[in-house]
Amino acid sequence: MPNIVLKCDNICKKIGKKEIINNFSLDLYEGDILAFVGPNGAGKTTTIKLILGLENLTKGKVEINGININKNFKRAISKVGAIIENPDMYLYMTGYDNLLISANIYKITKSRIDEVVQLVGLTNRINDKVKKYSLGMKQRLGIAQAILHKPKLLILDEPTNGLDPEGINEMRNLLIKLAKEEKMAIIVSSHILRELESFCNKVCIIKSGRITCSTTMLDLKNKNDDISYIIEVSNTNMNNILENYDVIDNNHIRVISNDNKIGNIIKAIILNDINIYEIKKDLKTLEDIFLDYTGGNIID
Repeated sequence: MPNIVLKCDNICKKIGKKEIINNFSLDLYEGDILAFVGPNGAGKTTTIKLILGLENLTKGKVEINGININKNFKRAISKVGAIIENPDMYLYMTGYDNLLISANIYKITKSRIDEVVQLVGLTNRINDKVKKYSLGMKQRLGIAQAILHKPKLLILDEPTNGLDPEGINEMRNLLIKLAKEEKMAIIVSSHILRELESFCNKVCIIKSGRITCSTTMLDLKNKNDDISYIIEVSNTNMNNILENYDVIDNNHIRVISNDNKIGNIIKAIILNDINIYEIKKDLKTLEDIFLDYTGGNIID
C-alpha cells in the first residue's frame, strides 16, 4: 500500500461570515495525480493556499507526510513543491544558474541538479539563457526548481497554460514520470479537462467551496450501471427493430444498456439480418461529468 502524502481533514475557511471552503477532505497517496477542478471562483486557489499554509485554517487540519502543517510548518512544507501560475526565474541567467540559486538555498548537491535536468528533459539547453527558452521549456525549468529538494507533494496551478500541443504532451509525460519514478503525489489544477483525464488517476470537483465529487477517474466514468454504446450497422432503415433505439444517422444507433444486456441486443440485431461493423462504449468525458456536477456554471 502506497504511503499517504496529503491528508486534508474537514478543512474550512471563513472570511467574516462568508464560508469560502467548507469541510474539504482529501487523501492523496504516492503516485497519485489528482485533477483538481471547479468553476471560476469555486475555491480552488484558496484550497491550495490552505494546503501550503499561505492562508490560515478556520477549522480542520492538513497533514503532509503525517506532519500537521499548523504544528510544524517548516518540517511539513519541506517536502512540498509548488508552481502557482507561471514560475519565477531570472531571464538573463542560464537555466543551470537559476537552479544553482535554488540548490544553494536548500543545500542541494550538483549531482541532484544534473539528475533533475535530465528528468525534465533540459540537458541540451540547460546552459542557455532562460530568455531564449520557449514557454514549454520555462515550465519544465520551473518544475525542475520545484522538485530539486525531492518533494513528496507537487502542486501545479495551470501548468499547461499557453503551451502548444507538443508542449502539453511533454508536460503530461513529465508528470506521469515524476509520479512513477519519484513517487510523488501531484495536484494539477486546470481548466483543460480533456487533457487532465488523459493522465490523472483521481479527480476532485469543487463548487462553491464544497466538494461535489471526489473519486478515481475510472470509478467516475463507470459510475452508472447503464452505459451508452454506439453501434455501426449496415443501414438503420433496414428493420423496425432499430426504431427501439436512438438513431444517430443512416449507419449508427445509440443503445443505453448495462453490460449484461448488451449481448442480447447485439444478438437480436444480427438475427434480423442487420450487419454490425463496430461497437464502442460512448463514455462520458471529464468535461461532461464536470458540467453534470457543477450545473454548467462558469463562475460561482
